[in-house]
Amino acid sequence: MFSNKHPFLTALSLALGSAIALGLARFSYGLLLPVMREDLDWSYLVAGTMNTANALGYFIGALSSPAMMRRMSVHHFFISSAIITGVFLFLSGCTDQTSLLFIYRVIAGIASAWIFVAGGVLISQLGTIHANKSGLMLGIFYAGPGLGIVLSSVILPFFNDWGVKISWDHSWQLSWYALGILCLIFTLILVKPISSIPAIPPKPSGDSGTPLKSYVPALMGYFMFGVGYIGYMTFVVALLKQLGLSSSTLNIFYAILGFSVMASSRLWAQMLDRFKGGQSLAILNTLLGIASLIPALIAIYEIPLSNLILLSIFGSGVLFGAVFLSAVASTTAFVKHNMPSSDWVGGITAFTSIFAAGQIIGPTIAGWISDGQGGLARGLLFSGLALLLGGLIATRQKPLSNSAEK
Repeated sequence: MFSNKHPFLTALSLALGSAIALGLARFSYGLLLPVMREDLDWSYLVAGTMNTANALGYFIGALSSPAMMRRMSVHHFFISSAIITGVFLFLSGCTDQTSLLFIYRVIAGIASAWIFVAGGVLISQLGTIHANKSGLMLGIFYAGPGLGIVLSSVILPFFNDWGVKISWDHSWQLSWYALGILCLIFTLILVKPISSIPAIPPKPSGDSGTPLKSYVPALMGYFMFGVGYIGYMTFVVALLKQLGLSSSTLNIFYAILGFSVMASSRLWAQMLDRFKGGQSLAILNTLLGIASLIPALIAIYEIPLSNLILLSIFGSGVLFGAVFLSAVASTTAFVKHNMPSSDWVGGITAFTSIFAAGQIIGPTIAGWISDGQGGLARGLLFSGLALLLGGLIATRQKPLSNSAEK
């Protein structure tokens, strides 16, 4: 089978799915937000609510994933979800109505969560077949959004500029068309490799037999991660634009962040294999909090731009990119370490749901704060503090007594 002979190519194919779910469907919006906000006369609250809509869909998708996987194979579920995501990204370029954009963001969020739950199950099974490479393959899957971020940093400015050049009514619409088509191309590429991964049938109930109360600190630490990280990914480009960075510099910043995500698969692989409690999530949340505070404090204290400050800003992007999706990977590693394979769907669903709940709250609060006197810097400060709190909470999580590794 392809997955037995070519485990890393299979993991890379799964990573195209995670690139669709987050890199293209979620994080690309950070680059589109400034031009859409200006064109459609949105407040930061409305702009943030668009990512809240995507997170609301993500929450609905996470909760509905077990039921959906009882109706089709995990492979078909993964592929169908990628197609749905691409279609609704394309449709986002077909309107300038805020209400319709909101609905499309919700549906794309639902399908994105389906991709992540199904992909988490598939990459866990692949890691079981190739146990000595499990942490690295988890990292590859969760580094996939980095590819989406890098491509977004190249594609979106090109199509937006092209839209301006040809006097398209809303230049950003061409960018959505490009994202939707790219998602469908990725889906065609990944079909054959992932179809070869042996699947684990979910339990009839779709719920984890491992009690939720046994891993509340991990869940709450991950909830705060959802609250905090999304503020950075939604508003950091807009904040840096306010600080005076040029559009070309912002695109380079976003591309470097994406490359850092792609490089993170090997960086944290040993840690994900080693720690079986909440240590990985605690470390990663703390680093993310530090990365978020750097641009926030620069803006709050109105520190003039210099080479050193510019280096610090790019350092924030590198650190954030190198860490944030490994925090997602750490929860799948926790499930794999501490639960039997029959509970993986339920465990991954629980983490995905609490993550989505945090993402619903995060951009709305950050947007509301940003509309106030403190501006975007205060919104990003809130995000950083939320991440630091999440790291503190995650330190309370111990390995479960019924660890799957025992």
